Amino acid sequence: MSSHPFYAYCKEALGDIEKQGRYRRFTPLSRQSMHYPVYDRKINAKEETPIIAWSANDYLGMGIEPEVMNAAIMAIQKYGAGAGGTRNIAGTHPLHEALEAELADLHGKEAGLLFVSGYVSNQASLQTILTSMSGNWMTFSDQQNHNSMIAGIKGAKNADCVVFKHNDLQDLEHKLANAPKNVAKLIAFESVYSMDGDIADIGAICALAHKYNALTYLDEVHAVGLYGKEGGGVSQRDGVANQVDIIEGTLAKGFGVHGGYVTAKREIIEYLRLAAAGFIFTTSLPPSVVAAALKSVRLVRQQNWRREKLFERIHTFQEKLRQANIPFIETKSQIVPVIIGEAELCKKISQRLLDEYKIYAPPINYPTVPKGTERLRLTPNPYHTDKMMDDMVDALKALLPKK
Repeated sequence: MSSHPFYAYCKEALGDIEKQGRYRRFTPLSRQSMHYPVYDRKINAKEETPIIAWSANDYLGMGIEPEVMNAAIMAIQKYGAGAGGTRNIAGTHPLHEALEAELADLHGKEAGLLFVSGYVSNQASLQTILTSMSGNWMTFSDQQNHNSMIAGIKGAKNADCVVFKHNDLQDLEHKLANAPKNVAKLIAFESVYSMDGDIADIGAICALAHKYNALTYLDEVHAVGLYGKEGGGVSQRDGVANQVDIIEGTLAKGFGVHGGYVTAKREIIEYLRLAAAGFIFTTSLPPSVVAAALKSVRLVRQQNWRREKLFERIHTFQEKLRQANIPFIETKSQIVPVIIGEAELCKKISQRLLDEYKIYAPPINYPTVPKGTERLRLTPNPYHTDKMMDDMVDALKALLPKK
């Protein structure tokens, strides 16, 4: 067995990744629910040290909200640890249906469907849609779409895909106008892009979709919970959710729990429920997770102060960076990218932040971002204090290369 060529291939590939400075090593961390964003970093078998996390996607801190945690505890005591099967085989619980209805209502859609993760909801939904109608589809995909969307689009092998320049409406229209008239068209894009933190003009894209009779598929993963009067995302904030055909989201970021979902007209959701392999053939989300997510969604919808506090903290942190002359990508989102631009240097700065300053901000390297744009992706949340922000700014001043 050890002579199989794949072993040698893995060894060589790993060596190449190491040489390029993009070998990813996990940092074992234990989040402290009473002290978020404080985590405990495991040093050895006997020693742990507290660190401040600056990269978590639990943007509102809903994962440590007592009501959310208690909902999970009560559900696990009543219903057990697991779901017991797929949705078709003993795995559908009334809580699943309640959460799907809540999410559909959040986005102003007729129905919703839960998946085990946001990645699976994108991959399974897009692939299922694009393999329908004998694959007579052409997808128009934003250049910076997430890997899960790309995987779903590529999985539909008979459907054509055209990539348009990132957030470039002129390029998108040019490609739509030159597409064959006899194919079904779908525009796949995101609202908030997670690496640069920029935001799509959803209304304008929907107008182009209407003009060229294209279906719209919007990934709101990094926006749900954070934007709009109830946390329905950028499409809700901009008043255009009703113009989007399919809205996909996650329960693992703004809502702080786990799982993914899509919402749309009832016939689309029913088709995905009956045809999407990524939904049919996997064990469903445990009732404890669903109960926590349902509580979180309901709280976030009701309590706008959480969004107000988040953006107050973001703006405060951005201003501290400006005052210290630390370069970062100016965004209107919750994501604050500090560009380093070289993989090995990015990794070294991240490691020194952790070892010397007790700050956790992992390096974001290729293939997550293009080579030459390596960065620290910072996500201040409502629990980052002014002192934590000042400490981060001081550490960056000390570690970043002097211009």
